[in-house]
Amino acid sequence: LADSLHKKKHTRPTFTGHQIFALEKTFEQTKYLAGPERARLAYSLGMTESQVKVWFQNRRTKWRKKSALEPSSSSQRAGGSGGERAASETEDDEYNKPLDPDSDDEKIRLLLRKHR
Repeated sequence: LADSLHKKKHTRPTFTGHQIFALEKTFEQTKYLAGPERARLAYSLGMTESQVKVWFQNRRTKWRKKSALEPSSSSQRAGGSGGERAASETEDDEYNKPLDPDSDDEKIRLLLRKHR
């Protein structure tokens, strides 16, 4: 009984910008992480597997809600003139490519370093 009176209130974890960036980049590529990928990502970000799991659950919910509100947004994004592209656009394309948590460890590290 004494233990139940002195229970510590659960605090919500605060993720760093680097962690959120890596989680979002991973989410762009895959909406679901299997155990080994989740463990690898959690370890590389200094998070627990449970934190990564819950983050992905919450992010999928947000994604589904947004998808339900946007009627065929993919066809609107496909536009473009096909002309010359600025260097910054080419860099943005490289930056926005999905990352593979299994094979892009070095790229993830470089991106995280760049955004510190």
